[in-house]
Amino acid sequence: MDRQRIIIAGGSGFIGRAIAREVTARGSEVVILTRAPEKYRGPGRAVGWDGQNVGEWVREIDGADAVINLAGKNVNCRYTPKILAEVDESRVNAVRVVGEAIGQCASPPRVLVQASTTAIYGDRHEELIDESSPIGFGVPTDTATKWESAFDASEELMPNTRRVLLRMSFVLGRGGVLQFLARLARFFMGGTVGAGRQYISWIHIDDLVRVFVRAIEDDHMSGLYIASGPTPVTNRVFMRELRRALHRPWVPPTPALMVRLGCFCMRTEPVLALTGRKVQPRRLLEGGFEFQHRELAQTLRDLLA
Repeated sequence: MDRQRIIIAGGSGFIGRAIAREVTARGSEVVILTRAPEKYRGPGRAVGWDGQNVGEWVREIDGADAVINLAGKNVNCRYTPKILAEVDESRVNAVRVVGEAIGQCASPPRVLVQASTTAIYGDRHEELIDESSPIGFGVPTDTATKWESAFDASEELMPNTRRVLLRMSFVLGRGGVLQFLARLARFFMGGTVGAGRQYISWIHIDDLVRVFVRAIEDDHMSGLYIASGPTPVTNRVFMRELRRALHRPWVPPTPALMVRLGCFCMRTEPVLALTGRKVQPRRLLEGGFEFQHRELAQTLRDLLA
């Protein structure tokens, strides 16, 4: 990768930092747009924004090579009407304001890579899903649909910018949700969740970063892609391999009722644990993308060593 300037909106978290480390190592200048630039400690240079209004930060985007938009309030929360409105507004506003900023650029970035989620497909049981599958139903689906609708609406603002939309699955790395699940398993609470038949589609953080890098570099990438590994597993299999990676014995499954009670105590939603989807990254595979981490057991052993 030649010397480039890459903007990562909402890039102060787990995924943003991993992308920033990689593109910095490749010689690019990285600018992180964050609400708290004074607290950012990581690769690149942090610049303040509020995710709602075009400000002085637009000068960073003007002349940049690429923009990655990860911004939005985390969905790991209680789904009250107030909190859901905050989640929806944070994501829609971030997409809107990035589009407005690009529309004001004298030299707009050549590519915008927008994050989304495979949760848009809803709870699909055994059905195999790819980019051609219809979206589903439910609260996570509604949030994802509003997120993507804002992205679609911004297209007319950036006629000279290539656009890539990545629907991401469960990301495995040294951070994020995996660390929470590992803590539970270490304390002998790593049993199958509910019936255990719900699918977990996953991707190693290193492979996800490579997808983002390819979206920046490959001018043929455009439109919607599923950013997930090619080997989804059921919750029963995932929790079994997690226990094995941590050298923990079998423990009884956690009934759905107990999951709901535990989620209430932890101020999150059971739908995140009790539902799932079995997705395939058809467009990435057809485009020749090679996943370096396909085997769940080895991936968990490496990340949790």
